[in-house]
Amino acid sequence: MNVVEVRQYTLRPGRRDELIELFEREFVESQEALGIRLPGRFRDLDDPDRFVWVRGFESMEARKAALEAFYYGPVWKRHGPAANATMLDSGNVLLLRPLGADFPAEIPPLVTVTISDPVEDFDKDSVCFETLDVENTFPRLPVREGEKVFVRFDFSGSETGSLRLSRVG
Repeated sequence: MNVVEVRQYTLRPGRRDELIELFEREFVESQEALGIRLPGRFRDLDDPDRFVWVRGFESMEARKAALEAFYYGPVWKRHGPAANATMLDSGNVLLLRPLGADFPAEIPPLVTVTISDPVEDFDKDSVCFETLDVENTFPRLPVREGEKVFVRFDFSGSETGSLRLSRVG
């Protein structure tokens, strides 16, 4: 994965499990069939109305083609309105590039994520990313622009980080 999205959705109160069930049933395999990699889907342990997920692509060109195929395709047309009905905000999205190791094949039950200012020195064995400073080639889905961040996923069971997440699926 050379292009990664970390997507944080603020949901309508009490609707997270509804979105997760729909997402797992309808959106995982359908995106993977288009070459989209979905290494993690998570419940935010500190916010019952937040769903966080990660997806990846080989390039910005592959991202554009896959997102066009998915969001203009039959699965999203059929189930997208139900997903959107659970959300208050889906625009908190970071577009990133990897700096170190890839996601493990098996994500542990507890994950912490730290989002910070860019750093030069980081643990090369961690799953780390930094802002990818490119034009969003699929503007139908906005991403956060004009900021530089560093994102570190910790799979050690530590509870310190910006986000404490519980794996879904």
